[in-house]
Amino acid sequence: MPHVIVSPCIGVKDQACTEVCPVECIYDGGDQFLIHPDECIDCGACVPACPVSAIFPEEDVPAGETEFIAKNRVFFGL
Repeated sequence: MPHVIVSPCIGVKDQACTEVCPVECIYDGGDQFLIHPDECIDCGACVPACPVSAIFPEEDVPAGETEFIAKNRVFFGL
């Protein structure tokens, strides 16, 4: 399962996650970064790099943040 970036990233966009991603699947989505679900290899390197703890495996996205799963898919046309 791919990872998903949720609301704490909005307005922060620290870029630490983009620097550690080995497949460069994290893109600028305007107000936040988004992870391409088909490109993510589920390595988890981005999780500890995020200073606002906004990145979760898709199956572990907190209940109040699940709309970000769809936001990622829509952004990438999936």
